[in-house]
Amino acid sequence: MKTAPGMTFASFRRHFRALGSPDRAAGAARFFKTGPGEYGEGDLFLGITVPQVRALLPQTDGLAESEVLELLHSNWHEERLLALLILVRRFEKARKDEAAREKIVSLYLANTAWINNWDLVDTSAPLILGIWLLKRDRTILGTLAQSKSLWEQRIAVLATLAFIRKGDFADTLDLCVHFLSHPHDLMHKACGWMLREAGKRDIQVLRTFLDAHASRMPRTMLRYAIEKLPEPERRSYLARR
Repeated sequence: MKTAPGMTFASFRRHFRALGSPDRAAGAARFFKTGPGEYGEGDLFLGITVPQVRALLPQTDGLAESEVLELLHSNWHEERLLALLILVRRFEKARKDEAAREKIVSLYLANTAWINNWDLVDTSAPLILGIWLLKRDRTILGTLAQSKSLWEQRIAVLATLAFIRKGDFADTLDLCVHFLSHPHDLMHKACGWMLREAGKRDIQVLRTFLDAHASRMPRTMLRYAIEKLPEPERRSYLARR
């Protein structure tokens, strides 16, 4: 495999890792909560920025599937991010190849154990699983939502961003109701964000949801959901908590 003229996968990977910065790595480790008992416990960072990762994507078109999986199974966060962005890129390029897209979705769902931080979920779930499910059976969302994995649960919610962008809100609303009692702040943020996105497209959909559920929504979920509403309306909904 050649990623660029004269560059093997091994040399590409060495080049990629050389972009890292110990200072940025330390900052990322704090930002993504990698301490004992935190949601990103044990995650390792090279200290490579997202723009740096994205800039290398054109050089990855020749990577074999096994090499992409090697990146996805890496201990290094940025290599997992690169692998997921490669899958997104390949999924987008395969617009007219249903078999290729189905294979990418299957690969994605088979490797959720390595999609294990919120940025990895957020940059991939809507653009792979969400788009795939636009005109297909969505039973998988319920399966993911029932998972014990926080990240699979977040994949379920974030995948619905693709539906929201098409004016389809039902699955988002159902999942947000399902997660009203979820214990983790990251799910409160995800649900509140999706509700806010739905409200941008149909404010009445958001208001109807809030009227029914604001009194028992986790405060973070509620704050995210009402962020774009007029101040008096925000105060009114917050007062219901």
